[in-house]
Amino acid sequence: MDWTSIIAIYVLFWVLSAFIILPIGIRNHSETGTELVKGQADGAPVNFKPGRILRNTTLLATGAFLLFYFNYTQQWITVDDIDLFDSRGKLDQR
Repeated sequence: MDWTSIIAIYVLFWVLSAFIILPIGIRNHSETGTELVKGQADGAPVNFKPGRILRNTTLLATGAFLLFYFNYTQQWITVDDIDLFDSRGKLDQR
């Protein structure tokens, strides 16, 4: 696998992980009982911590990417393992 492919796949894992991590632990004003600032949206987060989100996103993305990469190099799960309908066999018969 080329290093450019590694970077591109890691970025995809990182973005997916960000969408998983973002809503975890976020509270709005109605949940915490604090006052809204004039012009503030009702659902605006009170305790948004970008450093924590970046750290957790990077940890999740790195773990998921390492599992992907080791599976790619060691072939733990292959296409034949998840081909439930024998579609590769049907393609070979053509």
